[in-house]
Amino acid sequence: MPHETYAACIEACNGCATACNHCAASCLKESDVAMMARCIALDIDCAAACQFAAAAMARGSEHARSICAVCADICQACGEECAKHKAGHCQACAKACRECAAACRSMAG
Repeated sequence: MPHETYAACIEACNGCATACNHCAASCLKESDVAMMARCIALDIDCAAACQFAAAAMARGSEHARSICAVCADICQACGEECAKHKAGHCQACAKACRECAAACRSMAG
């Protein structure tokens, strides 16, 4: 069963998508939203990539490895941006992104 083989990576992707969605919503409530624009944009891209990767793995898609490789790159970019901000939601998101990038790189081989 593909979803069992990729369980750890699927879990990392789902956790990262949740963290990114929370971060984007929280960034919109910050006093200087314009300063958070790149963070918000990357959060949205990253959440979508993670959801796509998790679904591809769950289905056992023949493209799962290449999708996870792209997901890892997006997670890395999002994590690097989030790490620049002191807000707790950004720091939590950066951590989730780093973990997901590592899981996806490992899965992609």
